[in-house]
Amino acid sequence: MFKRFLSYYKPQMHLFIADTVCALILAGIDLSFPIILRTLTGGLFAGPAADILNALPLIAGGLIALYLVRTGCRYFVSAQGHIMGARMESSMREDLFDQYERMSFAYFDRHNSGDMMSRVVNDLFDICEGAHHLPEWIIICTIEIVGAFVILFTISPVLAGAMAVITAAFVAVMVRQNVRMRTVYSDNRVKIAGVNAQLQDSLAGMRVVKSFANERAEQEKFRRSNDRYLASKEAMYQVMGRYQATSALMTGSLYMVIIVLGGHLIAAGDMTAVDLATFALYISLFATPIETLVNSTETFQKAIAGFKRMDEVLATVPDIVDAPDARPLDVRAGEIAYRDVCFSYGEGERTDDGLARPTIDHLNLTVPAGRTLALVGPSGGGKSTTCSLLPRFYDVDAGSITIDGQDVRSVTQDSLRRAIGLVQQDVYLFDGTIGENIAYGRPGAAAAEIEDAARRANIHQFIASLPEGYDTVVGERGSRLSGGQKQRVAIARVFLKNPAILILDEATSALDNESEEAVQQALAELSRDRTTIVIAHRLSTIKNADEIATVEAGRVVERGTHEELLAHGGTYARYYRMQFEGTRAPASA
Repeated sequence: MFKRFLSYYKPQMHLFIADTVCALILAGIDLSFPIILRTLTGGLFAGPAADILNALPLIAGGLIALYLVRTGCRYFVSAQGHIMGARMESSMREDLFDQYERMSFAYFDRHNSGDMMSRVVNDLFDICEGAHHLPEWIIICTIEIVGAFVILFTISPVLAGAMAVITAAFVAVMVRQNVRMRTVYSDNRVKIAGVNAQLQDSLAGMRVVKSFANERAEQEKFRRSNDRYLASKEAMYQVMGRYQATSALMTGSLYMVIIVLGGHLIAAGDMTAVDLATFALYISLFATPIETLVNSTETFQKAIAGFKRMDEVLATVPDIVDAPDARPLDVRAGEIAYRDVCFSYGEGERTDDGLARPTIDHLNLTVPAGRTLALVGPSGGGKSTTCSLLPRFYDVDAGSITIDGQDVRSVTQDSLRRAIGLVQQDVYLFDGTIGENIAYGRPGAAAAEIEDAARRANIHQFIASLPEGYDTVVGERGSRLSGGQKQRVAIARVFLKNPAILILDEATSALDNESEEAVQQALAELSRDRTTIVIAHRLSTIKNADEIATVEAGRVVERGTHEELLAHGGTYARYYRMQFEGTRAPASA
Protein backbone atom coordinates (compact mmCIF):
# COMPACT_ATOMS: atom_id res chain seq x y z
CA MET A 1 0.00 0.00 0.00
CA PHE A 2 2.82 2.40 0.92
CA LYS A 3 4.54 1.64 -2.39
CA ARG A 4 1.33 2.47 -4.27
CA PHE A 5 1.02 5.72 -2.33
CA LEU A 6 4.59 6.79 -3.15
CA SER A 7 3.93 6.19 -6.86
CA TYR A 8 1.66 9.25 -6.90
CA TYR A 9 4.60 11.48 -5.98
CA LYS A 10 6.54 10.49 -9.11
CA PRO A 11 4.77 12.76 -11.66
CA GLN A 12 5.07 15.65 -9.17
CA MET A 13 8.67 14.96 -8.21
CA HIS A 14 9.88 18.38 -9.43
CA LEU A 15 7.40 20.11 -7.10
CA PHE A 16 8.19 17.72 -4.28
CA ILE A 17 11.95 18.39 -4.54
CA ALA A 18 11.41 22.16 -4.73
CA ASP A 19 8.99 21.99 -1.80
CA THR A 20 11.53 19.97 0.19
CA VAL A 21 14.33 22.48 -0.53
CA CYS A 22 12.11 25.35 0.56
CA ALA A 23 11.17 23.44 3.73
CA LEU A 24 14.87 22.89 4.50
CA ILE A 25 15.59 26.61 4.03
CA LEU A 26 12.68 27.51 6.30
CA ALA A 27 13.95 25.20 9.01
CA GLY A 28 17.52 26.55 8.68
CA ILE A 29 16.40 30.17 8.92
CA ASP A 30 14.23 29.45 11.96
CA LEU A 31 17.17 27.74 13.68
CA SER A 32 19.54 30.58 12.88
CA PHE A 33 17.72 33.42 14.68
CA PRO A 34 18.50 32.38 18.30
CA ILE A 35 22.15 31.78 17.31
CA ILE A 36 22.34 35.23 15.70
CA LEU A 37 20.78 36.84 18.77
CA ARG A 38 23.09 34.93 21.16
CA THR A 39 26.15 35.87 19.12
CA LEU A 40 25.19 39.56 18.99
CA THR A 41 24.22 39.67 22.67
CA GLY A 42 27.47 38.07 23.82
CA GLY A 43 29.64 39.96 21.36
CA LEU A 44 28.76 43.10 19.41
CA PHE A 45 25.94 44.30 21.67
CA ALA A 46 28.28 44.08 24.69
CA GLY A 47 30.74 46.48 23.02
CA PRO A 48 30.83 50.25 22.46
CA ALA A 49 27.63 52.00 21.38
CA ALA A 50 29.30 53.46 18.27
CA ASP A 51 30.22 49.99 16.99
CA ILE A 52 26.64 48.82 17.53
CA LEU A 53 25.17 51.79 15.64
CA ASN A 54 27.60 51.36 12.77
CA ALA A 55 26.78 47.66 12.44
CA LEU A 56 22.98 47.99 12.71
CA PRO A 57 22.40 48.91 8.98
CA LEU A 58 24.39 45.87 7.88
CA ILE A 59 22.58 43.65 10.38
CA ALA A 60 19.19 45.02 9.26
CA GLY A 61 20.04 44.42 5.59
CA GLY A 62 21.11 40.87 6.30
CA LEU A 63 17.97 40.13 8.31
CA ILE A 64 15.75 41.69 5.63
CA ALA A 65 17.37 39.51 2.97
CA LEU A 66 17.07 36.46 5.23
CA TYR A 67 13.38 36.97 5.87
CA LEU A 68 12.60 37.85 2.26
CA VAL A 69 14.01 34.43 1.37
CA ARG A 70 11.91 32.93 4.16
CA THR A 71 8.79 34.69 2.85
CA GLY A 72 9.38 33.35 -0.66
CA CYS A 73 9.94 29.83 0.64
CA ARG A 74 6.83 29.99 2.81
CA TYR A 75 4.78 31.11 -0.22
CA PHE A 76 6.12 28.27 -2.34
CA VAL A 77 5.47 25.65 0.34
CA SER A 78 1.94 26.92 0.94
CA ALA A 79 0.94 27.45 -2.71
CA GLN A 80 2.89 24.96 -4.80
CA GLY A 81 2.82 22.36 -2.05
CA HIS A 82 -0.97 22.45 -2.03
CA ILE A 83 -1.01 22.33 -5.82
CA MET A 84 1.14 19.20 -5.67
CA GLY A 85 -1.32 17.63 -3.22
CA ALA A 86 -4.31 18.64 -5.37
CA ARG A 87 -2.74 17.05 -8.46
CA MET A 88 -2.07 13.85 -6.54
CA GLU A 89 -5.67 13.88 -5.30
CA SER A 90 -6.91 14.36 -8.85
CA SER A 91 -4.79 11.46 -10.09
CA MET A 92 -6.01 9.22 -7.27
CA ARG A 93 -9.61 10.17 -7.97
CA GLU A 94 -9.21 9.28 -11.65
CA ASP A 95 -7.60 5.94 -10.76
CA LEU A 96 -10.38 5.16 -8.30
CA PHE A 97 -13.10 6.08 -10.78
CA ASP A 98 -11.39 4.08 -13.53
CA GLN A 99 -11.27 1.09 -11.18
CA TYR A 100 -14.99 1.43 -10.47
CA GLU A 101 -15.60 1.50 -14.23
CA ARG A 102 -13.72 -1.80 -14.58
CA MET A 103 -15.87 -3.56 -12.01
CA SER A 104 -18.67 -5.90 -13.04
CA PHE A 105 -22.31 -5.62 -12.02
CA ALA A 106 -21.59 -8.11 -9.23
CA TYR A 107 -19.32 -5.58 -7.51
CA PHE A 108 -22.01 -2.90 -7.52
CA ASP A 109 -24.52 -5.45 -6.26
CA ARG A 110 -22.31 -5.94 -3.20
CA HIS A 111 -21.31 -2.33 -2.49
CA ASN A 112 -23.33 0.72 -1.58
CA SER A 113 -23.03 3.71 -3.90
CA GLY A 114 -22.92 6.12 -0.95
CA ASP A 115 -19.87 4.33 0.43
CA MET A 116 -18.20 4.40 -2.98
CA MET A 117 -18.84 8.14 -3.27
CA SER A 118 -17.36 8.67 0.20
CA ARG A 119 -14.14 6.98 -0.92
CA VAL A 120 -13.92 9.26 -3.97
CA VAL A 121 -14.71 12.52 -2.16
CA ASN A 122 -14.10 12.49 1.62
CA ASP A 123 -11.26 9.99 1.77
CA LEU A 124 -9.29 11.50 -1.09
CA PHE A 125 -9.51 14.99 0.40
CA ASP A 126 -7.91 13.69 3.59
CA ILE A 127 -5.25 11.88 1.57
CA CYS A 128 -4.47 15.10 -0.34
CA GLU A 129 -3.99 17.03 2.89
CA GLY A 130 -1.65 14.37 4.20
CA ALA A 131 0.28 14.06 0.93
CA HIS A 132 1.14 17.74 1.00
CA HIS A 133 1.49 18.63 4.68
CA LEU A 134 3.07 15.54 6.19
CA PRO A 135 6.37 15.55 4.22
CA GLU A 136 6.69 19.30 4.83
CA TRP A 137 5.99 18.98 8.55
CA ILE A 138 8.27 15.98 8.96
CA ILE A 139 11.17 17.72 7.22
CA ILE A 140 10.82 21.10 8.93
CA CYS A 141 9.99 19.75 12.38
CA THR A 142 12.67 17.05 12.36
CA ILE A 143 15.39 19.51 11.36
CA GLU A 144 14.22 22.06 13.93
CA ILE A 145 14.00 19.48 16.74
CA VAL A 146 17.32 17.77 15.96
CA GLY A 147 19.05 21.07 15.16
CA ALA A 148 17.80 22.66 18.36
CA PHE A 149 18.99 19.70 20.42
CA VAL A 150 22.44 19.78 18.82
CA ILE A 151 22.79 23.49 19.47
CA LEU A 152 21.49 23.16 23.03
CA PHE A 153 23.94 20.33 23.75
CA THR A 154 26.81 22.62 22.72
CA ILE A 155 25.57 25.23 25.18
CA SER A 156 24.74 22.98 28.16
CA PRO A 157 24.90 19.19 27.84
CA VAL A 158 23.38 18.69 31.28
CA LEU A 159 20.27 20.80 30.64
CA ALA A 160 19.87 19.49 27.06
CA GLY A 161 20.20 15.89 28.33
CA ALA A 162 17.45 16.43 30.90
CA MET A 163 15.20 17.81 28.16
CA ALA A 164 15.96 14.79 25.97
CA VAL A 165 14.95 12.35 28.72
CA ILE A 166 11.64 14.15 29.32
CA THR A 167 10.92 14.33 25.58
CA ALA A 168 11.64 10.59 25.10
CA ALA A 169 9.29 9.67 27.95
CA PHE A 170 6.43 11.72 26.55
CA VAL A 171 7.01 10.43 23.00
CA ALA A 172 6.68 6.85 24.30
CA VAL A 173 3.32 7.73 25.85
CA MET A 174 2.10 9.38 22.65
CA VAL A 175 3.14 6.40 20.53
CA ARG A 176 0.89 4.17 22.64
CA GLN A 177 -1.93 6.68 22.24
CA ASN A 178 -1.42 6.54 18.49
CA VAL A 179 -2.54 2.92 18.37
CA ARG A 180 -5.92 3.88 19.78
CA MET A 181 -6.18 6.87 17.44
CA ARG A 182 -5.61 4.70 14.38
CA THR A 183 -8.58 2.46 15.29
CA VAL A 184 -10.83 5.41 16.05
CA TYR A 185 -10.03 7.20 12.79
CA SER A 186 -10.68 4.07 10.74
CA ASP A 187 -14.05 3.68 12.48
CA ASN A 188 -14.77 7.34 11.74
CA ARG A 189 -14.24 6.74 8.00
CA VAL A 190 -16.70 3.85 8.08
CA LYS A 191 -19.32 5.87 9.96
CA ILE A 192 -19.20 8.87 7.60
CA ALA A 193 -19.52 6.46 4.69
CA GLY A 194 -22.66 5.15 6.39
CA VAL A 195 -24.06 8.68 6.60
CA ASN A 196 -23.35 9.22 2.90
CA ALA A 197 -24.96 5.90 2.01
CA GLN A 198 -28.11 6.65 4.02
CA LEU A 199 -28.34 10.15 2.56
CA GLN A 200 -27.92 8.91 -1.01
CA ASP A 201 -30.49 6.17 -0.50
CA SER A 202 -33.08 8.52 1.01
CA LEU A 203 -32.65 11.26 -1.59
CA ALA A 204 -32.69 8.83 -4.51
CA GLY A 205 -35.92 7.30 -3.22
CA MET A 206 -37.58 10.60 -2.29
CA ARG A 207 -40.58 10.02 -4.55
CA VAL A 208 -41.26 6.69 -2.88
CA VAL A 209 -40.74 8.26 0.54
CA LYS A 210 -43.30 10.96 -0.09
CA SER A 211 -45.77 8.64 -1.79
CA PHE A 212 -45.90 6.58 1.41
CA ALA A 213 -45.70 9.66 3.68
CA ASN A 214 -42.65 8.08 5.32
CA GLU A 215 -40.60 11.22 5.87
CA ARG A 216 -40.43 10.56 9.62
CA ALA A 217 -39.16 7.03 9.06
CA GLU A 218 -36.38 8.30 6.77
CA GLN A 219 -35.52 11.05 9.23
CA GLU A 220 -35.22 8.46 11.97
CA LYS A 221 -32.96 6.23 9.82
CA PHE A 222 -30.76 9.20 8.98
CA ARG A 223 -30.57 10.27 12.62
CA ARG A 224 -29.45 6.79 13.62
CA SER A 225 -26.61 6.78 11.09
CA ASN A 226 -25.78 10.39 11.97
CA ASP A 227 -25.74 9.56 15.70
CA ARG A 228 -23.36 6.67 15.04
CA TYR A 229 -21.08 9.08 13.20
CA LEU A 230 -21.39 11.60 16.05
CA ALA A 231 -20.45 8.94 18.60
CA SER A 232 -17.42 8.03 16.49
CA LYS A 233 -16.41 11.70 16.20
CA GLU A 234 -16.78 12.17 19.96
CA ALA A 235 -14.57 9.15 20.59
CA MET A 236 -12.08 10.53 18.08
CA TYR A 237 -11.92 13.92 19.80
CA GLN A 238 -11.63 12.29 23.23
CA VAL A 239 -8.56 10.40 22.07
CA MET A 240 -7.20 13.47 20.29
CA GLY A 241 -7.82 15.58 23.41
CA ARG A 242 -5.75 13.21 25.54
CA TYR A 243 -3.06 13.32 22.89
CA GLN A 244 -3.04 17.14 22.85
CA ALA A 245 -3.05 17.28 26.66
CA THR A 246 0.00 15.02 26.76
CA SER A 247 1.74 17.38 24.34
CA ALA A 248 0.88 20.42 26.47
CA LEU A 249 2.13 18.65 29.61
CA MET A 250 5.41 17.87 27.83
CA THR A 251 5.91 21.52 26.86
CA GLY A 252 5.18 22.68 30.41
CA SER A 253 7.58 20.10 31.82
CA LEU A 254 10.35 21.30 29.51
CA TYR A 255 9.88 24.91 30.60
CA MET A 256 9.92 23.86 34.26
CA VAL A 257 13.18 21.96 33.78
CA ILE A 258 14.79 24.94 32.04
CA ILE A 259 13.85 27.34 34.81
CA VAL A 260 14.64 25.09 37.76
CA LEU A 261 17.70 23.22 36.48
CA GLY A 262 18.92 26.25 34.51
CA GLY A 263 18.73 28.41 37.63
CA HIS A 264 20.73 25.80 39.54
CA LEU A 265 23.41 25.70 36.83
CA ILE A 266 23.66 29.52 36.84
CA ALA A 267 24.02 29.51 40.60
CA ALA A 268 26.77 26.89 40.29
CA GLY A 269 28.58 28.98 37.69
CA ASP A 270 28.12 26.37 34.95
CA MET A 271 25.86 28.52 32.82
CA THR A 272 25.37 32.19 32.02
CA ALA A 273 22.13 34.15 31.93
CA VAL A 274 22.62 34.72 28.18
CA ASP A 275 22.84 30.95 27.65
CA LEU A 276 19.67 30.42 29.68
CA ALA A 277 17.88 33.05 27.56
CA THR A 278 19.09 31.24 24.44
CA PHE A 279 17.72 28.00 25.89
CA ALA A 280 14.37 29.71 26.40
CA LEU A 281 14.32 30.86 22.78
CA TYR A 282 15.22 27.41 21.53
CA ILE A 283 12.71 25.69 23.77
CA SER A 284 10.01 27.70 22.02
CA LEU A 285 11.46 26.70 18.65
CA PHE A 286 11.81 23.14 19.94
CA ALA A 287 8.33 22.84 21.45
CA THR A 288 6.49 24.31 18.45
CA PRO A 289 7.56 21.61 15.95
CA ILE A 290 6.76 18.90 18.50
CA GLU A 291 3.28 20.38 18.87
CA THR A 292 3.01 20.57 15.08
CA LEU A 293 3.90 16.90 14.78
CA VAL A 294 1.35 16.09 17.47
CA ASN A 295 -1.31 18.06 15.62
CA SER A 296 -0.31 16.36 12.38
CA THR A 297 -1.34 13.02 13.84
CA GLU A 298 -4.98 13.74 13.00
CA THR A 299 -4.03 14.46 9.38
CA PHE A 300 -1.81 11.38 9.27
CA GLN A 301 -4.45 9.05 10.71
CA LYS A 302 -7.15 10.40 8.38
CA ALA A 303 -4.85 10.05 5.39
CA ILE A 304 -3.86 6.50 6.31
CA ALA A 305 -7.46 5.46 6.97
CA GLY A 306 -8.58 7.06 3.70
CA PHE A 307 -5.80 5.54 1.62
CA LYS A 308 -6.45 2.10 3.10
CA ARG A 309 -10.05 2.35 1.92
CA MET A 310 -8.89 3.55 -1.49
CA ASP A 311 -6.29 0.79 -1.68
CA GLU A 312 -8.96 -1.80 -0.92
CA VAL A 313 -10.68 -0.81 -4.15
CA LEU A 314 -7.50 -0.54 -6.24
CA ALA A 315 -6.31 -3.93 -4.97
CA THR A 316 -9.61 -5.60 -5.85
CA VAL A 317 -9.31 -7.70 -8.97
CA PRO A 318 -12.36 -7.07 -11.21
CA ASP A 319 -14.66 -10.06 -11.54
CA ILE A 320 -14.69 -9.75 -15.31
CA VAL A 321 -11.54 -8.97 -17.30
CA ASP A 322 -10.44 -9.45 -20.88
CA ALA A 323 -8.52 -12.63 -21.54
CA PRO A 324 -4.78 -12.06 -22.23
CA ASP A 325 -5.32 -13.08 -25.87
CA ALA A 326 -8.73 -11.41 -26.25
CA ARG A 327 -9.49 -10.12 -29.72
CA PRO A 328 -12.23 -7.87 -31.09
CA LEU A 329 -15.59 -9.53 -31.73
CA ASP A 330 -16.25 -10.16 -35.41
CA VAL A 331 -20.01 -10.25 -35.94
CA ARG A 332 -20.45 -11.95 -39.31
CA ALA A 333 -24.07 -13.09 -39.04
CA GLY A 334 -25.04 -12.72 -35.41
CA GLU A 335 -25.94 -16.23 -34.27
CA ILE A 336 -26.13 -16.54 -30.47
CA ALA A 337 -25.74 -19.85 -28.67
CA TYR A 338 -26.06 -20.66 -24.96
CA ARG A 339 -24.57 -24.09 -24.28
CA ASP A 340 -25.23 -25.75 -20.91
CA VAL A 341 -24.98 -22.39 -19.13
CA CYS A 342 -25.12 -22.26 -15.33
CA PHE A 343 -25.04 -19.11 -13.24
CA SER A 344 -25.76 -18.08 -9.66
CA TYR A 345 -25.57 -14.71 -7.95
CA GLY A 346 -24.08 -16.47 -4.94
CA GLU A 347 -26.65 -15.12 -2.50
CA GLY A 348 -30.25 -15.74 -1.63
CA GLU A 349 -31.97 -19.09 -1.82
CA ARG A 350 -29.87 -22.18 -1.07
CA THR A 351 -30.12 -25.84 -2.00
CA ASP A 352 -30.28 -28.62 0.59
CA ASP A 353 -26.49 -29.02 0.47
CA GLY A 354 -25.96 -25.31 1.26
CA LEU A 355 -24.95 -24.19 -2.23
CA ALA A 356 -26.48 -21.15 -3.89
CA ARG A 357 -29.49 -22.16 -5.95
CA PRO A 358 -28.64 -21.41 -9.60
CA THR A 359 -30.51 -18.61 -11.33
CA ILE A 360 -29.60 -20.17 -14.70
CA ASP A 361 -29.56 -23.96 -14.60
CA HIS A 362 -27.98 -25.77 -17.57
CA LEU A 363 -29.58 -23.44 -20.09
CA ASN A 364 -29.37 -24.39 -23.76
CA LEU A 365 -30.63 -21.82 -26.22
CA THR A 366 -29.78 -20.85 -29.79
CA VAL A 367 -30.89 -17.67 -31.54
CA PRO A 368 -30.37 -17.98 -35.31
CA ALA A 369 -28.69 -15.07 -37.06
CA GLY A 370 -31.09 -12.28 -38.01
CA ARG A 371 -33.99 -13.81 -36.09
CA THR A 372 -36.05 -12.45 -33.20
CA LEU A 373 -36.44 -14.62 -30.12
CA ALA A 374 -38.83 -13.62 -27.35
CA LEU A 375 -38.34 -14.80 -23.78
CA VAL A 376 -41.39 -15.15 -21.55
CA GLY A 377 -41.95 -16.70 -18.16
CA PRO A 378 -42.53 -15.88 -14.51
CA SER A 379 -40.70 -13.08 -12.71
CA GLY A 380 -37.43 -14.39 -11.29
CA GLY A 381 -37.33 -17.17 -13.85
CA GLY A 382 -34.01 -15.98 -15.31
CA LYS A 383 -35.01 -14.02 -18.43
CA SER A 384 -33.16 -10.80 -17.61
CA THR A 385 -30.19 -12.73 -16.22
CA THR A 386 -29.98 -14.69 -19.47
CA CYS A 387 -29.68 -11.41 -21.35
CA SER A 388 -27.21 -9.92 -18.85
CA LEU A 389 -24.84 -12.83 -19.43
CA LEU A 390 -24.59 -12.11 -23.17
CA PRO A 391 -22.69 -8.78 -22.87
CA ARG A 392 -20.77 -10.18 -19.88
CA PHE A 393 -22.34 -7.99 -17.25
CA TYR A 394 -21.86 -11.22 -15.30
CA ASP A 395 -19.75 -14.24 -16.22
CA VAL A 396 -21.20 -17.72 -16.47
CA ASP A 397 -20.26 -20.23 -13.77
CA ALA A 398 -20.25 -23.08 -16.29
CA GLY A 399 -20.99 -23.62 -19.96
CA SER A 400 -20.43 -21.05 -22.69
CA ILE A 401 -22.12 -18.29 -24.67
CA THR A 402 -20.99 -17.69 -28.23
CA ILE A 403 -21.67 -15.16 -30.97
CA ASP A 404 -20.92 -16.58 -34.41
CA GLY A 405 -18.91 -19.29 -32.68
CA GLN A 406 -16.81 -16.85 -30.65
CA ASP A 407 -17.00 -17.32 -26.90
CA VAL A 408 -17.89 -13.97 -25.33
CA ARG A 409 -15.10 -14.56 -22.79
CA SER A 410 -12.50 -14.72 -25.57
CA VAL A 411 -13.30 -11.31 -27.10
CA THR A 412 -12.74 -7.81 -25.72
CA GLN A 413 -15.51 -6.40 -23.57
CA ASP A 414 -15.46 -3.14 -25.50
CA SER A 415 -16.10 -4.77 -28.89
CA LEU A 416 -18.67 -7.13 -27.39
CA ARG A 417 -20.75 -4.37 -25.82
CA ARG A 418 -20.46 -2.10 -28.82
CA ALA A 419 -22.04 -4.86 -30.87
CA ILE A 420 -25.05 -5.15 -28.54
CA GLY A 421 -27.82 -2.61 -28.11
CA LEU A 422 -29.78 -2.78 -24.86
CA VAL A 423 -33.04 -1.11 -23.86
CA GLN A 424 -34.09 -1.99 -20.33
CA GLN A 425 -37.32 -1.62 -18.44
CA ASP A 426 -35.65 0.60 -15.86
CA VAL A 427 -34.45 3.46 -18.07
CA TYR A 428 -31.54 5.57 -16.83
CA LEU A 429 -31.04 9.04 -18.28
CA PHE A 430 -28.06 11.19 -17.37
CA ASP A 431 -28.51 14.69 -15.96
CA GLY A 432 -28.01 16.53 -19.25
CA THR A 433 -30.03 17.49 -22.28
CA ILE A 434 -32.28 15.24 -24.33
CA GLY A 435 -29.86 15.54 -27.24
CA GLU A 436 -26.90 14.52 -25.09
CA ASN A 437 -28.78 11.50 -23.78
CA ILE A 438 -29.65 10.31 -27.28
CA ALA A 439 -26.09 10.98 -28.47
CA TYR A 440 -24.85 8.67 -25.71
CA GLY A 441 -25.60 5.88 -28.16
CA ARG A 442 -22.84 7.19 -30.43
CA PRO A 443 -20.77 10.06 -28.99
CA GLY A 444 -19.95 12.66 -31.59
CA ALA A 445 -23.04 12.00 -33.70
CA ALA A 446 -24.27 14.90 -35.81
CA ALA A 447 -27.47 16.76 -34.90
CA ALA A 448 -29.22 15.38 -37.99
CA GLU A 449 -28.40 11.81 -36.92
CA ILE A 450 -29.72 12.46 -33.41
CA GLU A 451 -32.94 13.88 -34.83
CA ASP A 452 -33.34 10.92 -37.19
CA ALA A 453 -32.96 8.49 -34.28
CA ALA A 454 -35.58 10.45 -32.33
CA ARG A 455 -37.99 10.31 -35.26
CA ARG A 456 -37.62 6.54 -35.56
CA ALA A 457 -38.27 6.22 -31.82
CA ASN A 458 -41.42 8.34 -32.13
CA ILE A 459 -40.10 11.06 -29.78
CA HIS A 460 -39.07 13.86 -32.19
CA GLN A 461 -42.48 15.52 -32.27
CA PHE A 462 -42.56 15.80 -28.48
CA ILE A 463 -38.98 17.14 -28.34
CA ALA A 464 -39.72 19.72 -31.05
CA SER A 465 -42.68 21.00 -29.03
CA LEU A 466 -40.43 21.88 -26.09
CA PRO A 467 -39.19 25.50 -25.86
CA GLU A 468 -35.55 24.39 -25.84
CA GLY A 469 -36.02 21.35 -28.08
CA TYR A 470 -33.09 18.94 -27.94
CA ASP A 471 -31.34 21.26 -25.48
CA THR A 472 -34.00 20.60 -22.83
CA VAL A 473 -32.43 19.39 -19.57
CA VAL A 474 -34.00 16.10 -18.44
CA GLY A 475 -33.10 16.45 -14.73
CA GLU A 476 -31.60 13.84 -12.45
CA ARG A 477 -32.46 10.36 -13.78
CA GLY A 478 -34.77 12.05 -16.30
CA SER A 479 -37.11 13.36 -13.59
CA ARG A 480 -38.58 16.03 -15.91
CA LEU A 481 -39.84 13.45 -18.42
CA SER A 482 -42.66 10.94 -18.14
CA GLY A 483 -41.97 7.23 -18.09
CA GLY A 484 -42.99 6.81 -21.72
CA GLN A 485 -40.87 9.75 -22.83
CA LYS A 486 -37.81 8.41 -21.04
CA GLN A 487 -38.38 5.02 -22.63
CA ARG A 488 -38.49 6.49 -26.12
CA VAL A 489 -35.34 8.54 -25.50
CA ALA A 490 -33.62 5.30 -24.49
CA ILE A 491 -34.89 3.60 -27.65
CA ALA A 492 -33.63 6.51 -29.75
CA ARG A 493 -30.26 6.02 -28.12
CA VAL A 494 -30.16 2.43 -29.40
CA PHE A 495 -31.33 3.50 -32.86
CA LEU A 496 -28.34 5.82 -32.99
CA LYS A 497 -25.96 3.12 -31.79
CA ASN A 498 -27.10 0.86 -34.65
CA PRO A 499 -25.83 -2.40 -33.10
CA ALA A 500 -25.64 -5.81 -34.71
CA ILE A 501 -27.49 -7.51 -31.83
CA LEU A 502 -30.46 -6.16 -29.87
CA ILE A 503 -31.71 -6.90 -26.37
CA LEU A 504 -35.10 -5.40 -25.57
CA ASP A 505 -35.99 -5.91 -21.91
CA GLU A 506 -39.60 -4.72 -21.61
CA ALA A 507 -38.62 -1.96 -24.03
CA THR A 508 -42.18 -0.75 -24.60
CA SER A 509 -43.61 -1.36 -21.14
CA ALA A 510 -44.04 2.33 -20.31
CA LEU A 511 -45.66 3.40 -23.58
CA ASP A 512 -49.30 4.17 -24.22
CA ASN A 513 -51.07 2.12 -26.87
CA GLU A 514 -50.62 4.64 -29.68
CA SER A 515 -46.93 5.21 -28.98
CA GLU A 516 -46.39 1.49 -28.47
CA GLU A 517 -47.69 0.73 -31.92
CA ALA A 518 -45.46 3.35 -33.51
CA VAL A 519 -42.39 2.22 -31.59
CA GLN A 520 -43.12 -1.45 -32.31
CA GLN A 521 -43.04 -0.62 -36.00
CA ALA A 522 -39.73 1.19 -35.53
CA LEU A 523 -38.31 -1.69 -33.52
CA ALA A 524 -39.45 -4.11 -36.18
CA GLU A 525 -37.53 -2.06 -38.74
CA LEU A 526 -34.47 -1.93 -36.50
CA SER A 527 -34.68 -5.66 -35.82
CA ARG A 528 -34.82 -6.56 -39.49
CA ASP A 529 -31.83 -8.76 -40.38
CA ARG A 530 -30.48 -8.35 -36.83
CA THR A 531 -30.39 -10.93 -34.09
CA THR A 532 -32.80 -9.77 -31.40
CA ILE A 533 -33.76 -11.05 -27.96
CA VAL A 534 -36.97 -9.61 -26.54
CA ILE A 535 -38.16 -9.95 -22.96
CA ALA A 536 -41.81 -9.16 -22.46
CA HIS A 537 -44.60 -9.78 -20.00
CA ARG A 538 -47.14 -8.18 -22.32
CA LEU A 539 -47.52 -10.98 -24.82
CA SER A 540 -49.16 -8.71 -27.39
CA THR A 541 -45.72 -7.20 -28.08
CA ILE A 542 -44.11 -10.50 -29.10
CA LYS A 543 -46.78 -12.28 -31.13
CA ASN A 544 -44.82 -11.63 -34.31
CA ALA A 545 -41.47 -12.83 -32.98
CA ASP A 546 -39.85 -15.55 -35.07
CA GLU A 547 -39.75 -17.79 -32.02
CA ILE A 548 -40.81 -17.66 -28.39
CA ALA A 549 -39.07 -19.47 -25.53
CA THR A 550 -40.58 -19.92 -22.09
CA VAL A 551 -37.97 -19.72 -19.32
CA GLU A 552 -38.68 -21.13 -15.88
CA ALA A 553 -36.18 -21.71 -13.06
CA GLY A 554 -33.32 -20.84 -15.39
CA ARG A 555 -34.24 -23.36 -18.09
CA VAL A 556 -36.07 -23.28 -21.41
CA VAL A 557 -39.17 -25.41 -20.87
CA GLU A 558 -40.83 -24.83 -24.23
CA ARG A 559 -40.06 -23.13 -27.51
CA GLY A 560 -41.86 -22.40 -30.76
CA THR A 561 -43.90 -19.86 -32.63
CA HIS A 562 -46.90 -18.13 -31.09
CA GLU A 563 -49.29 -20.55 -32.79
CA GLU A 564 -47.23 -23.61 -31.92
CA LEU A 565 -47.06 -22.71 -28.24
CA LEU A 566 -50.78 -22.00 -28.07
CA ALA A 567 -51.44 -25.39 -29.62
CA HIS A 568 -49.01 -27.01 -27.18
CA GLY A 569 -51.15 -25.81 -24.26
CA GLY A 570 -48.22 -25.23 -21.86
CA THR A 571 -47.10 -22.30 -19.75
CA TYR A 572 -47.19 -19.82 -22.63
CA ALA A 573 -50.75 -20.78 -23.52
CA ARG A 574 -51.77 -20.35 -19.89
CA TYR A 575 -50.19 -16.89 -19.73
CA TYR A 576 -51.87 -15.94 -23.00
CA ARG A 577 -55.32 -16.92 -21.77
CA MET A 578 -54.74 -15.04 -18.51
CA GLN A 579 -53.93 -11.83 -20.39
CA PHE A 580 -56.41 -11.96 -23.23
CA GLU A 581 -59.26 -14.10 -21.97
CA GLY A 582 -59.18 -13.07 -18.31
CA THR A 583 -59.22 -16.67 -17.07
CA ARG A 584 -56.71 -18.71 -15.13
CA ALA A 585 -56.10 -22.14 -16.55
CA PRO A 586 -55.08 -25.02 -14.30
CA ALA A 587 -51.36 -25.16 -13.59
CA SER A 588 -51.15 -28.51 -15.39
CA ALA A 589 -52.43 -26.97 -18.63
